[in-house]
Amino acid sequence: MTPDPYSDGSVQAGATRAAVCFACHGPNGNSVAPTFPRLAGQNAVYIAEQLHLFRSGVRQNPVMDPMAQTLSDQDIDNLAVFFASQTPTGLEADPTLWKAGKAVYLSGDPERRVPACAACHGPLGLGNPAAGFPALRAQQSVYVVTQLQNYASGTRYSGPKAINATPNSKMMFAIAKRLTPAEIQAVASYVQGLR
Repeated sequence: MTPDPYSDGSVQAGATRAAVCFACHGPNGNSVAPTFPRLAGQNAVYIAEQLHLFRSGVRQNPVMDPMAQTLSDQDIDNLAVFFASQTPTGLEADPTLWKAGKAVYLSGDPERRVPACAACHGPLGLGNPAAGFPALRAQQSVYVVTQLQNYASGTRYSGPKAINATPNSKMMFAIAKRLTPAEIQAVASYVQGLR
């Protein structure tokens, strides 16, 4: 696995390889299907990490598993930098949920040991590539809900060391368990509206 796809990846080569990805993840990584994540603008380090986890079987998905098996390390780097170079577009936040989502995202709930999402993912949802935190802006709310539920249930990653699948997974398993279903819905809606 390459620690920095930015140093090895080619946007042009990634564009050629990404054509098959567009069927689910949308043109240039802007998925229109709510269950598939938007990859446009996601940091390349995070995309590469997740593709390696799919390829190794630590992260499982019936659609992604066979796709990831066909990728070389170079393909992964190329795809990662291609999608990182794209501009995310998105939907609006649910008008009945965004204020509650904004409160959790920006302030968390210290009494329940729920940190602000912005502490790791940034106030605008741009993430922090150096720390391995993904961008969340413009992400499909349905997808975000599913992933937070998977973290809360402990099923985001598989295998005997799933909780330590990534440097930050242990933290996300713990935080997601502290969120109520209503907070998960609200935060997911809020990040969907971030630009």
